[in-house]
Amino acid sequence: MDGVVGFDETPGEIHYTNTRNLAVDGDILRRNRLIVGGSDEHLAEAYKMLRTHILHRTKRDGRNVLMVTSPLPNEGKTLTTINLAIAISQKVGQTVLLVDGDLRNPTIHRYLDLPVAPGLVDFLTGGAAIAESLVHPEGLTNVVVLPAGRSTTESAELLSSPLMADLVRELKLFYPDRYVLFDLPPLLYADPLAFAPLMDGIILVVEAGATPREKILQSLQLLKEFPILGLVLNKVDTKQLSQDYYYKYYSDRQSPKRFKLPWQK
Repeated sequence: MDGVVGFDETPGEIHYTNTRNLAVDGDILRRNRLIVGGSDEHLAEAYKMLRTHILHRTKRDGRNVLMVTSPLPNEGKTLTTINLAIAISQKVGQTVLLVDGDLRNPTIHRYLDLPVAPGLVDFLTGGAAIAESLVHPEGLTNVVVLPAGRSTTESAELLSSPLMADLVRELKLFYPDRYVLFDLPPLLYADPLAFAPLMDGIILVVEAGATPREKILQSLQLLKEFPILGLVLNKVDTKQLSQDYYYKYYSDRQSPKRFKLPWQK
C-alpha cells in the first residue's frame, strides 16, 4: 500500500521501507468496539474529542511519543490506545505507529484480529528484526502496528533497557510527523514507571464508577515527575450524560474542581 512504511536496522540507524499488509475483518473490528466504518457514531465522536485534546497539547512542541496506562487491570486502556491511534490517523496528513508495550499480556493483536507473530519482545531479546514485525492492518489507513510478540515476565527490564531507549529515540526523531502510541501494563506493575522517562506524554485511563479514588491519586502521585497529559474516564454510562459522550477527558489544566491533582495548589 502506498505511503505505508516500516523500517530496517543498520548499525546506528533505522531506515523506513515498505511494511507488510494484512487483511482484517471489519465486522470483527466493529464487534471489538473499534471506531472503523459503520461503528458507533457517538463513540467515534468521543475519540475525536480526545484526539483534539491530545493534539492541542502535544503537536506544537513535537511531543509525538505517548503512552497509555491505567491504575488497575481491565479498565479499557488497550481499547482506548487503539481507538485513539485510529482517531489520530483519520486526521488529514497524520500517521500513527501503534506499539503493544504490554509485554506481560499483549492483546492489541487480538483486537485487530492479527495472527500471533514475532514483535517487540523478540526484537529486544535479539531474536527478530523490527522490519519483520511491523504490520499494516488493511482498512486502517495510516496505522502501522508493532505487536509485542511473545509475552515475558521480564517486561520492566526490557522496557528500561538501552536498546529500548535507542528504539524510542529513533522512532521519535527519524519520523517526527508520526505519533507513536504505546500501550503499557497497569501501574500495578513496574513497567510504566520504568518506561515513563522515555515518553513525551502519558495518558491515564480510569473506569467510571469502579476505579477507587485512592488508586487514581496514587497513580498520579507515582507519575508526577513525568508529563501527564490527562485522564480518560472510561466506560461512562451514557444514560447519565446529557451529551451522550462515552468518554470524558480531563487534562491537568482542566481538572474538575471536585478532583484536584495531588501536586496542585
